[in-house]
Amino acid sequence: MRRHAAIGCACFLLIGALVGALVTSRAQDWHPTGTFLLLLLLAVASDALGTIEARGQRLSGSFIAVVLAMAFLGPAPAVFISVLTISVDAARSRPQRAHALCNLAAHAAFPLVGGLLGRFARNAGVSDQTTEFALVVVGIYGATILLNFGFIAGFLRLLRGFRIRDQIREVLGPVLPSEGTAAALVAAFAVVYSTSGLAALGVLVIALFAFQALTRALLLSQDRAEQLAVRSTQLASLQVGVLAALVQTLSLRDKMTARHSAAVARYAKAIAQAVGCSPAEQELVHTAGLLHDIGKFIFPDRILFADRRLTDEDWVVVKKHPAQGARVVGRVSGYGPVAEIIRCHHERIDGTGYPRGLAGDDIPPLSRMISIADTYDVMTARDSYRDPVSSAEAIAELRRVSDAQLDGRLVEVFIQILHERGIGFQHTTDADFERELNFEARVAGFLEAPAA
Repeated sequence: MRRHAAIGCACFLLIGALVGALVTSRAQDWHPTGTFLLLLLLAVASDALGTIEARGQRLSGSFIAVVLAMAFLGPAPAVFISVLTISVDAARSRPQRAHALCNLAAHAAFPLVGGLLGRFARNAGVSDQTTEFALVVVGIYGATILLNFGFIAGFLRLLRGFRIRDQIREVLGPVLPSEGTAAALVAAFAVVYSTSGLAALGVLVIALFAFQALTRALLLSQDRAEQLAVRSTQLASLQVGVLAALVQTLSLRDKMTARHSAAVARYAKAIAQAVGCSPAEQELVHTAGLLHDIGKFIFPDRILFADRRLTDEDWVVVKKHPAQGARVVGRVSGYGPVAEIIRCHHERIDGTGYPRGLAGDDIPPLSRMISIADTYDVMTARDSYRDPVSSAEAIAELRRVSDAQLDGRLVEVFIQILHERGIGFQHTTDADFERELNFEARVAGFLEAPAA
């Protein structure tokens, strides 16, 4: 009886979803063709790499590709990609017919809903080059993953008697942290794609397969207490790897900004070390330096690569990047303090900075270190869009703006570092950039923090 009810519900849902996709399909939804084909290939390849099984639920990285199709194409292409992907998987894995039908119905229904949500947002005037659009993508991701889980959990309740409460605890709960991180990653790539096109999706391919492999390993080790340390390492790698991927993606779009961020990290950590900050604080300011310009994902090319004076409208966008960068970084577990440093790195001692207009000691000390390092490197970088000045000229400028823009005491500490240690950064190659990123050490530090 339950089996017949499950099959009947699945047939009704599948037919309804396919009819809905057909009715709502528009010719422009299938363009650009290159994006559609790449997302289709990405979804099928990710599913072929291997789905993750947990108590009857099958989890796959293809979900990310389908969400991007919902956001950038529309309901019909998203349904097509999802249905084709699950059909190829069924042909390979040969599940029971009832299970295959239920799975197909769920994977036809949730992309239709998500695609319509994306279309509604665009019709409401949300531009794909705004932070609001990134939030829309996160919302679509969250809504559709819950919807998909609900469909599958309901069918499993009918087919195999699994209680929905148990499925939430044993299936949905363990993957929510990684899915939250994946949602932030997808949002970042959505913003980059709107300005960089298919190049951004190329990086997504690497990030997606890494995400899927890490999530599978995390779930498979869930029931093995002796593998707890391995699971923690994998989770840390996922969390930190997402941020490393963001920095690498920023480098893909604008090498100068990425190298500048690495230089700021090096200089700021040197200041922290010189004033006696703890090793944890030194690592904190270093990480914040690497990520301080992540918010520049929101910049259109006309601002990011500007060779002219910015307009008042451009400055409105520019002044959003500390808060937006903090919002992205703050979504990753354990990175709240880093986010706060990023948020305040453009505040000024005299209170005329942004985004909050903080003044003096109200500005976090590590943010003040970032500000000094940022100002110095912008002036001296050899791959800057502006003509660089000598270190001596930059030092003179730092002193000129001391106690107005920058913390005067920390400025003198930094100048002493420059004189005594000759610290610098090589902007014209990737060697120093990769050294500062140092992914493996960052994972180890992330693991040690909770233990401390």
